[in-house]
Amino acid sequence: MNFFNYKISKILIHVLFWALFIFVSLFYFSDYYWAENPFLQYLSILVSIVYVNDFVLLPFFEKKKWYALYILIITIISFLATQLYCNVFAQCGCSVAKCLSDYVWQTIVPIIFFSFVWMLFRYLQKKDEVEAIEQKHTEMELKFLKSQINPHVLFNNLNTIYAYSLEKPAQVPELILMLSNNLKHVLYESNATFVPLEKEITFIDNYIKFQEIRTEGIKTIEYSKQIQDNHYMIAPLLLITLIENSFKHSTMDTKIKIFITLDNEVLTCKCVNAYDASKETEKEAIGLQNLQKRLELIYKDCYELKVTTHEEYCVTLKLQLV
Repeated sequence: MNFFNYKISKILIHVLFWALFIFVSLFYFSDYYWAENPFLQYLSILVSIVYVNDFVLLPFFEKKKWYALYILIITIISFLATQLYCNVFAQCGCSVAKCLSDYVWQTIVPIIFFSFVWMLFRYLQKKDEVEAIEQKHTEMELKFLKSQINPHVLFNNLNTIYAYSLEKPAQVPELILMLSNNLKHVLYESNATFVPLEKEITFIDNYIKFQEIRTEGIKTIEYSKQIQDNHYMIAPLLLITLIENSFKHSTMDTKIKIFITLDNEVLTCKCVNAYDASKETEKEAIGLQNLQKRLELIYKDCYELKVTTHEEYCVTLKLQLV
């Protein structure tokens, strides 16, 4: 709820309460003529007490967290206001106890009600502020995590193009075209929180074609996908982290297996490769750590990430698509 909606809601609550409160009070004091009704004369003082409390006392004591002192002051104000009503406006001539039992509710009910309304809206506003800060923090963290992915992808691809420009210059144009398509996706299309699944799969297709050229004669790639419906959205650059790790950490002369399937709105990406456990370092796990953070920020309970390291290194990611 934004600031404007809060203001409108508070105004409506105040208007409705005063209308109901005045009606009940006048009905209760039906023995008096309206023009001579002491409650109507006292109403201006009561309104002043309520809004001094609303705009001055409550904000001050809530900020200082002097709750006991606030309750004491409100009690004193209610007592004095009730005595003022009895002895000056109504002139009932009753005892202090009788006056309090009959008339204190007229003072205390509006104060308690509007104090509750003030605290309720204060709580809602603080909640909105916290959610806005958390959302901003989440957006900044996602941008930071993306910034760690993008240079890593570009660095590997540029190294490949440089190597081929020296050894196999005839294949450089094809590599540049693939890199151009991937750059477009990484730099422009992936800025959104979610992108069409079709574009993300095309990006992965190009990346794997790029790697097939780069690892020709060194590694074998087995890539398969079963996606009948591309009309879903997915957070960008998630799957590429798994696929990149398979190429980066696999041993020489081995097969890299990549499977992507979509079944009942659940996308599964499985990457399997041979690896040398003795060469695994904490630094090499940064990619998966960043992936885990992004998944937690975007998908929360709608994902499953499983890593097994028995005979082969196997990473399986399941996503509930939107």
